[in-house]
Amino acid sequence: MNALRHWAKTGRPTLLVVLFVTFMTSSASVSAAAVPSAADARTGLSLEEARAIAKEATIYGFPMVDSYRIQYSYFVDTSSPEYKADWNRIYNNARVYTPDDKAIQTPNSDTPYSYVGADLRAEPIVLTVPKIEKGRYYSLQFIDMYTFNFSYVGSRATGNDSGAFLLAGPGWKGATPKGIKAVIRSETEFAFILYRTQLFSPEDIDNVKRIQAGYKVQTLSAFLGKAAPPPAPKIDFITPMSADDERTSLRFFSELNFLLQFCPTDPSEKNLMATLAKIGVGAGKPFNEASLSPELREALQHGMADAWKAFADFKATQLDTGKITSGDGFGTRQYLKNDYMRRMASAALGIYGNSKQEAIYPAYFLDADHQKIDGSHRYIMRFAPGALPPVNAFWSLTMYELPQSLLFANPINRYLINSTMLPELKRDGDGGITIYVQNSSPGKDKESNWLPAPKGPFFLAMRLYWPKEQALDGQWKAPALQRINP
Repeated sequence: MNALRHWAKTGRPTLLVVLFVTFMTSSASVSAAAVPSAADARTGLSLEEARAIAKEATIYGFPMVDSYRIQYSYFVDTSSPEYKADWNRIYNNARVYTPDDKAIQTPNSDTPYSYVGADLRAEPIVLTVPKIEKGRYYSLQFIDMYTFNFSYVGSRATGNDSGAFLLAGPGWKGATPKGIKAVIRSETEFAFILYRTQLFSPEDIDNVKRIQAGYKVQTLSAFLGKAAPPPAPKIDFITPMSADDERTSLRFFSELNFLLQFCPTDPSEKNLMATLAKIGVGAGKPFNEASLSPELREALQHGMADAWKAFADFKATQLDTGKITSGDGFGTRQYLKNDYMRRMASAALGIYGNSKQEAIYPAYFLDADHQKIDGSHRYIMRFAPGALPPVNAFWSLTMYELPQSLLFANPINRYLINSTMLPELKRDGDGGITIYVQNSSPGKDKESNWLPAPKGPFFLAMRLYWPKEQALDGQWKAPALQRINP
């Protein structure tokens, strides 16, 4: 997933352009023609001002709205095929992702996931992890309602020893209980904890299941053996929009208002919230589209389209050029410095991506000649001797079919090549490794190194988990994808 599920400091074009075509198609449905210089009688705003604020609100709020769409399917909608468990309960997915998993774009297929949707309103929760053998990577990624990665537990962050960690919401003021290794604080009342547990091979799945069985989640009162506090008020969770409607429907602002009531305003955003309030955006406020004048509705829709146009420009000038990488787009509020376009782009192109210390994501949309890659051609990727991705954990190269940006179903059920497969990969004469990326078999003698591609457009995502410094500072460069001439 979790995923892409992403940019990397590799010196190559690096972006998971997951839903770019969808975005542009959706944005094109709203004309970008100028809105007349009139004022709206209800708000007193000029229509140009309303349009500009709607653009700002869309850039700011998209990560929250899209994250809610996913988490609603995971923790609220019991009829959803993606449903996992109720709040504050862990769900272990004792398998890797396949093409049948469609909720999140660019999922990884290296690590079975576990999921916790945390409702922190009544009391904190305690997450206990077992001791995990040295050499097996695992992580707990803590994501708030803004999609900030606000903390980590795991091999890199805390080591592979056992321990209990307390996750508290913004209103908790208790003392650290005995037996707790660390207190982790979320600035929002709901949070998402995404676990990844490394799978070495299909035969290793029972070992992963045993580790997952040791992941434990309790309310603080249960952990302490005390009576539970009064429950938080029941929430009537609104049904989220579809991924397409999020980009064009004015219901976006109503959904954003619903989410903001669980997100105490950060001091750095007080002025922003005052600005957004001018078009009716605010925590828990009703947003009645039917009450808006036709002119104001049109202005707000133009503002949403402007936001996606700004995203496209940002992608073309900053991301595709490599000026900004995945390491610049995921992390804490303090790290991102409230750069809302970077946060929007990260969510749009690979929501729930890791912070760069945990993982980086070189991606391939173009070949070595800067041509779009397509399954009607054949390609090779060669790792020279000693030039494999430098990681403390593991690396992988995964195939995604466009425009869906989901795993590609193929006859050999191989969706990636990763470092745990190295013993099975055939070496070149000099000890290097050549990977064959194409739709048809490269021949029986090369199938061990074959990553099947669809017949049409695709992209490749490389993942470096717990990257070494030479991957972070650009000393190591991801190899080019070379097109093989017929």
